[in-house]
Amino acid sequence: MSTRPEDLPGGEPTMDPTSLYREDIYTDRKVGALRMLTPVTTDGSRDLARPILYVGEAQLLTTVGALPLSFEIEAKSLDEAVGKYAAAAKEAFERAVRELQEMRRQAASSIVIPDRGAGGFGPGGGFPPGAGGLPGGGGRIRLS
Repeated sequence: MSTRPEDLPGGEPTMDPTSLYREDIYTDRKVGALRMLTPVTTDGSRDLARPILYVGEAQLLTTVGALPLSFEIEAKSLDEAVGKYAAAAKEAFERAVRELQEMRRQAASSIVIPDRGAGGFGPGGGFPPGAGGLPGGGGRIRLS
């Protein structure tokens, strides 16, 4: 979990004592990992007022390397979470692929059109006077 200090209230990275969890990590050493987050009180005892959370972890291999995926699994037990891992991982993979495709689409469609005066070509964005173009641009091509 990463948080910038300037994004925190008061600018201090303080832990919330009412939101503590103990993490247990389970893996088959082939497909991925499953984190069981058990809510605890500040003395380390189980907080029965909050449910245990299950978070699956996997990697999506891309052309630029492995992209870590993390996804919640709705389950009441470790056994149920293990059983639901494949479906949750598949959904996370599909969501990540859709997001990557959308990012690619946005990057491909982001055409930058400079202002008329950009580029140091004088007022109006054309060639400077005497450089073979019309003074101040004019938007016409002129051959000499």
